[in-house]
Amino acid sequence: MATTTQPATETRRLINYRTDAGIAVIELNDPPANTYTYEMNLQLDEAILRARMDNDVHVIVLTGAGEKFFCAGANIKMLSTVDPTFKYYFCLHANETLLRLEHTPKLVIAALNGHTVGGGLEIAMAADIRIARQDAGKIGLPEVNLGVLPGTGGTQRLSRMVGKSRAIELIVTGNTFTFEEAKELGIVNDIYERENFMANVMEYARQFCPPNKASKAVGRIKRAIQTGWEIPLEAALALERENQQLLFQSDDAKEGLNAYVEKRPATFTAK
Repeated sequence: MATTTQPATETRRLINYRTDAGIAVIELNDPPANTYTYEMNLQLDEAILRARMDNDVHVIVLTGAGEKFFCAGANIKMLSTVDPTFKYYFCLHANETLLRLEHTPKLVIAALNGHTVGGGLEIAMAADIRIARQDAGKIGLPEVNLGVLPGTGGTQRLSRMVGKSRAIELIVTGNTFTFEEAKELGIVNDIYERENFMANVMEYARQFCPPNKASKAVGRIKRAIQTGWEIPLEAALALERENQQLLFQSDDAKEGLNAYVEKRPATFTAK
């Protein structure tokens, strides 16, 4: 007798990915809160690699599905039902993913369309620039209220942004605060009006794409700062020279220098 085989269940898409005129948009997609799980993290890692390896992508924009949450952090139900060993490796993999995002030689903009708390803020802090939607929610690291700490880079990245003492205060109180307060602290770069928020973020991102900007230079500037921040000054200066030498060999550097001499606007090609 013939047997039938059940079709394989399609993996649920927890990350939406699209490109738009040189910009890769990576959207966390598990509404309403866009909490992340191990499965979402795997898909996020895949999307970051996809954007990094696509020569037609010059800027990455990271956002959340819907209008209420960018991301509320890790899925607490998942964490409460797994053993400590899994929790450890979950944090390890999430850290590796965010380091990959941080080290990608392309500008990463986090568009904070809603509440950005816990692991959601940890994801956002791995971006290079954070733009928040006005009056869209709260931001903060409240993990202490669960008896744990921000375990995917929160203690380290926040302290580098606001200083040790302020970071300790923000994390041990577990308070959340407004995007306006986050801007004053230097966590958020800018706040855009609610209406047409994503369209305005995309317009902002396009200025870093060719022909407007030498996107290779933008990426190397990012790498020099992100990596140089963590190493001694002498080594950081060597890293800076190495990135500069790579750029001197590019067509965009030749175009930029010639355009300056010829007193005309440069037209960059990302080559």
